[in-house]
Amino acid sequence: MKRSAAETTETILAAARERFAADGYERATIRAIAADASIDPAMVMRYFGNKERLFAAAAEFDLELPDLSAVPRDRMGAALVAHFLERWERDEALLILLRAGVTNEAVAQRMRAIFAGQLGPVITAAHDDPHEAATRAGLAATQILGMALCRFVLCFPPLVTMTRDEVIAWLGPTVQRYLTGTAESEVTVAASPNSRP
Repeated sequence: MKRSAAETTETILAAARERFAADGYERATIRAIAADASIDPAMVMRYFGNKERLFAAAAEFDLELPDLSAVPRDRMGAALVAHFLERWERDEALLILLRAGVTNEAVAQRMRAIFAGQLGPVITAAHDDPHEAATRAGLAATQILGMALCRFVLCFPPLVTMTRDEVIAWLGPTVQRYLTGTAESEVTVAASPNSRP
């Protein structure tokens, strides 16, 4: 039975997501993806042009971020952590992007664009000073992406076995500070054992 263009596109994307997840960006090939989709490699190239464009399409997703302005100010960090945990667990494309972004600059750039384009505006809307949004979004991403990498990709045993509530309890306050707190103006450094008073 002949597939429509939309069906062919979805078949290719489904095969690409599975192949990128299994082999990573570098090792996955157009030929392997085409074989998984039971389609000619030339057809994949016709629809997507090259592997980078295919990956971008396969990893396209909406972070579906909550409206933080509707969340009590002291619960923003916990709300954001809870939301991302649910998204990581639900969306294979997000994990594919995370795995590949560690080793491939083009994929890392894609991830930066997604987070900057979607997380930044949400934080801007929720904070008094929009000029700090990019910094706050970047700091929040360090915790969210770090946890995702260690829990879902590297599978650190303590993090894998933590409940969702435990993760929120640990990360929520840190992300909260990044969203609504202020940077310390002075950093106190403990004196080394060899230092003199």
